[in-house]
Amino acid sequence: MPEGDTVLQAAKRLHTALAGQVLIRSDLRVPRFATADLTGRTVLEVISRGKHLMTRIEGDLTLHSHLRMDGSWKIYAPGERWRGGPAFQIRAILANESHAAVGYRLPVLELLRTSEEEKAVGHLGPDLLGPDWDPDKALSNLRKDPDRAVGEAVLDQRNLAGIGNVFKSELCFLLGITPWLPVGELDPDTAEHLPLLSKKLLEFNRDRPNRVTTGRAGPGERLYVYGRASRPCLRCRTRIRVAEQGDGSRERPTYWCPTCQPGPHPTGQAGPTRQARPTR
Repeated sequence: MPEGDTVLQAAKRLHTALAGQVLIRSDLRVPRFATADLTGRTVLEVISRGKHLMTRIEGDLTLHSHLRMDGSWKIYAPGERWRGGPAFQIRAILANESHAAVGYRLPVLELLRTSEEEKAVGHLGPDLLGPDWDPDKALSNLRKDPDRAVGEAVLDQRNLAGIGNVFKSELCFLLGITPWLPVGELDPDTAEHLPLLSKKLLEFNRDRPNRVTTGRAGPGERLYVYGRASRPCLRCRTRIRVAEQGDGSRERPTYWCPTCQPGPHPTGQAGPTRQARPTR
């Protein structure tokens, strides 16, 4: 599941393969940009912005893509077999003399002026892995809607950019709160710690092939709660629970430990009401 850490890794791979080289093949397989031709232009850089990828190309052009749930960019050497999926799933091809970058199942793909990138990403909050990171701004954004559940608020990229469903569940566990706790009910210390811990989690995983939040490398022990429904909590041995959480337009599976994360829970899955001490 692409989140800020994996999108940054994708940007690094694309930058290594494409930056500083002239495109000899360009194929954008979306109706709006199907006739666009980038061949002969040099790729300047590839960066990430939250969960967005920006491939900047000479001539004030940026190819903006977003992976969402299923999208991916694959890098291939000349003559190497493309294995990212069937050909009908390819949405973009950017190739130079030494590499081909192939975008599969990209739900967002658009060509825009580099000078107008803010039209695509200007709505985003501070990027947890970017130069614009500002924990005070992120916390201020979260506090604008005190009745909103923490789990929904941290997924809203307008508040802070980079957290997805995995880090949402792990962050709430480490803070000792349920994802259903309203932002306005966070105690001051936990609220101040939330953006700092968010950045720490993504920074720790920015170069790792497999996410780790527990400090353990064993199978099934890298994450505290995400994907561990019905398995014993690594701290207290209570069974991890899972329920859907969302704002009505999109529901996502959310994992938590009812003992280590006291507070509001989904109907019929009530746990303790006292807010736990967050992990520092």
